[in-house]
Amino acid sequence: QLKLVESGGGLVQPGGSMKLSCAASGFTMDHYAMAWFRQFPGKEREGVSCININARAGTNYDDSVKGRFTISRDNTKRMVYLQMNDLKPEDTAVYYCAANVECIPSPVYWINPDISWGQGTQVTVSS
Repeated sequence: QLKLVESGGGLVQPGGSMKLSCAASGFTMDHYAMAWFRQFPGKEREGVSCININARAGTNYDDSVKGRFTISRDNTKRMVYLQMNDLKPEDTAVYYCAANVECIPSPVYWINPDISWGQGTQVTVSS
């Protein structure tokens, strides 16, 4: 059974930084492209960033976070991270880790029926 568990969310001030973590179990993580999504209140989940199976194959970011967020993975530790800098109030959302995405430039096409999801972690950016 595939399992993804996010952690690291919470309350942060605008302009601050926060690092999210995703722990994977039940599958070989290095066989899957990984991603972070976020869900705003009343909205559908949207892609934030993804990283390919081989990090050398690249990463992709939604334009709204490009230059501020950095995705990384440690296959040995079976962890995926999202470093978020210069946070803005509009970044407030529930953030989800996902496995088996189609990691191409456009986040619109990342989701497929075989994606595995974490439970989500709340990130609130407010003063």
